[in-house]
Amino acid sequence: METRFQFDDRTAVVETTKGKVRGYILKDIYVFKGIPYAKAKRFHAPEPVTAWKDVFDATSYGYVCPQLYLPKPNGEIFVPHRYWPMNEDCMNLNLWTPACDEQKRPVMVWLHGGGYESGSAIEHIAYEGENMSRFGDVVTISINHRLNIIGYFDLSEFGDEYMNSGNAGGDDIIAALKWIQENVEKFGGDPDNVIIFGQSGGGGKVTTLLQSPGADGLYAKGYSMSGVLDVERPTEEESGKALAESIMAELSVSKVKELEEVPYQRLADAYLKVRPDFAKENRYVGDLPFRNEFYAGDPLLYGFRKETAHIPMLVGSVFGEMASFVPGNADKKKMSEEAEIRIVEEMLGTEAAAQLVPMFKKAYPERHISDIVRMDYIFRNGIHKYIRLRSGLNQCTYSYMFNHDMPIEGGSTPWHCSDIPYVFHNTEFVPSTQEGCTESLEKLIFDTVMAFARSGDPNHGNLPFWPASIPEKEQTMVFDVKAELRCNYDHELMPVFKKYMQPVFEKNRDKITEKAQH
Repeated sequence: METRFQFDDRTAVVETTKGKVRGYILKDIYVFKGIPYAKAKRFHAPEPVTAWKDVFDATSYGYVCPQLYLPKPNGEIFVPHRYWPMNEDCMNLNLWTPACDEQKRPVMVWLHGGGYESGSAIEHIAYEGENMSRFGDVVTISINHRLNIIGYFDLSEFGDEYMNSGNAGGDDIIAALKWIQENVEKFGGDPDNVIIFGQSGGGGKVTTLLQSPGADGLYAKGYSMSGVLDVERPTEEESGKALAESIMAELSVSKVKELEEVPYQRLADAYLKVRPDFAKENRYVGDLPFRNEFYAGDPLLYGFRKETAHIPMLVGSVFGEMASFVPGNADKKKMSEEAEIRIVEEMLGTEAAAQLVPMFKKAYPERHISDIVRMDYIFRNGIHKYIRLRSGLNQCTYSYMFNHDMPIEGGSTPWHCSDIPYVFHNTEFVPSTQEGCTESLEKLIFDTVMAFARSGDPNHGNLPFWPASIPEKEQTMVFDVKAELRCNYDHELMPVFKKYMQPVFEKNRDKITEKAQH
């Protein structure tokens, strides 16, 4: 008989290494929220939390990291958000499990999006872990950690105590993974089968962990959703010293130690004031992992670490990404091919249309030609490089594309974050996923993720056979109402599309970025 809800002194009480925590049961799923996994002084490495004597109340979400910008509700029909109290004491995690027993289930560790600057473990409604644990029989964990100026600001030239301040947020994630290793068996999880997964910035954090020696041995598999960018090597690598000195001048303080005590909002305001000038000169502005002995750097620029080459990886993106946040073409289903080609010509030019249309038809025969102008190139080109380089190191690198139009404005190309509800089995929470094929598509994608979590191989009975990629053959599973395997299907298309689309994107970057942030 299902336990609809239970909360008392004897229910969902677990002994952790720092003391007992008490959650509750909801529809047979044990829920624990806001468990502290570490603590830290600003800019310093995380430290173990002090053990507690009383039972910790794990029924409320913990603080999320302070944000540089005041969250502004916007675009909720695309990405439904939740907003929560902010505080620098934000090193906490949330956990859902089918039972606190000895089953040793796969452990799904979610790293949230928002780049390395914003977001939280509960920001998107679809981040809720209850359904993933229920339908997948897994332990699901989401992590809050330090971000932006307090999580990724290199101050190493000011003393050893700031040696890895440029990756403090990453060190927080590693501390959380260590907590999981020490405690997850008590929650019915298998510490030897931890899957790190995330979307956007969270997908980037997956790659960052693979490049961080301190995380070695703390996870078994990685799944990066829209987290690989097509990047270029910086013209010059510098520390955060100059940036710190400019912030100190803005705040009228003389020592970095004083920056530890400045109220967060004053620190953030000073940073936002000086950052634009540094950005214009392509100088260090923080907000990203800092390459040093603790982090080997973006693998597309500096190569993959051999120590993590064996880790199975599932890597992909969605068709439209950021481009799908702009107004769509609701009439495309009624338009002639000539009219659709004119849309491409108006945005990219007649020469571009002449080259792109035949290649697009070959790569995406099921799509309307006008969808070209809403196709992503930033993530997809990066993924091409990532798959080619990483698959040369192993036989467990898998590529995918989420290609399903969503029921907005007559059928919108999928946008950045649109695949998250399907991965978490949470489409019921998101209005824009509601359509006739919702349940079947959700099951297809969810079963794929669960197969990968259990074995490192995403194949299951409802998919065409999906071989791992090799450098000369990117085997991409394209997910729509049905899934279809395509080999190197857009390799000819994407470099040409980038050539014509990049100038248009750069011209509208600020508008698109603002839309995506909210």
